[in-house]
Amino acid sequence: MVTPSAEARLRELALDLPPPPTPFGAYVEAVQAGTLLFLSGMLPVVGHVPKYLGRLGEDLSVEEGYDAARTACLSGLSAARAHLGSLDRIRTIAKLGVYIATTSDFREHPKVADGASELLSRIFGETRVPPRIVLGVSSVPLGMPVEVELVLEIET
Repeated sequence: MVTPSAEARLRELALDLPPPPTPFGAYVEAVQAGTLLFLSGMLPVVGHVPKYLGRLGEDLSVEEGYDAARTACLSGLSAARAHLGSLDRIRTIAKLGVYIATTSDFREHPKVADGASELLSRIFGETRVPPRIVLGVSSVPLGMPVEVELVLEIET
């Protein structure tokens, strides 16, 4: 059985990528080094406007955190597509990092990070689910609840 391309899966899932993100500071959204594409930390924004603000365990529910991680991951895919021209050039998701602004007693980090992991699995297939690191932190830039980091292996 042939796995559909990432672009075909986006269409099948009726997923629209947001506009490619633009920097909030002095950095670029993507840098290619050989066959690796490193993306800047992606925030849950659409059109430079935060979709969520606050911390998990204080201001936001696990479900909102899940959606924030998914939204940030969609922004990452939009940045990758803007750089590559097509998500079909992605061979492997080499790394997924999910940084979650939480209270000190929050314990549901994996459920929040699954917003990004499950999205990637649906688009790229279960055989390309990435390794990930999930960390609770005291804050994320601009008061947002989640920041997603992606490293992608690409076809050159």
